[in-house]
Amino acid sequence: MARYGMQRSALTHNVAFCAGNQEHGWNDPPQFSYGSQKDSGGPKRNILNKRVHAPQFTGSGAEMPSPSVAMPTPPRGMNPPPMDSITPPSVCPKTPSDGKMETEPSFEDVQEPLYGALNACRHTVKKQICDDVERRLKLFEDMWKSGKLSHLVKHRMHRLSQDLKRKNWDAADEIHRGLMVDHVAEVSQWMVGVKRLIAEARSLNPEQNICTDPGS
Repeated sequence: MARYGMQRSALTHNVAFCAGNQEHGWNDPPQFSYGSQKDSGGPKRNILNKRVHAPQFTGSGAEMPSPSVAMPTPPRGMNPPPMDSITPPSVCPKTPSDGKMETEPSFEDVQEPLYGALNACRHTVKKQICDDVERRLKLFEDMWKSGKLSHLVKHRMHRLSQDLKRKNWDAADEIHRGLMVDHVAEVSQWMVGVKRLIAEARSLNPEQNICTDPGS
């Protein structure tokens, strides 16, 4: 009886130390079964590093769809004008400037009154002054005939010579000053002689100072 009790006590001691996994000792680290976790019905994690393959198109006629371009829509309540109603803007006709459409005066019509006044001044005016005026008039003639003067300058000089012929000194002097302001690059070399000619001719006939032709 006592022997049976010792065997039972030893068996109980072995069972207490060998409970669980029969292949490991009591001081071995526990082992976990990962298979049981996979088979369990717990929440599954999303695999973020999984590569997604691009779709494959089969067939010779398969093409990549082109992105659609959104056309701008007109505001609500406004319809775009029809293409047929769009007409190009009208071009305004150019207005010809002063003297452009008129016939260019001849140089002889301008030269005659100028040299007529110069010849009248030779009787009383110093020869040096008259020669300087003549030299300026020659330069004016050269620029006219070589095409270096504009139409406006030619027409204004024609009016100036006619006023000089009619002894309208104020009108002639007004044209001279306008040319010096508006066309100084063209007239600066010879207009000094014309100015001196007007002044000397005025001194010979100071009483003639009224315009006889208002339309000129």
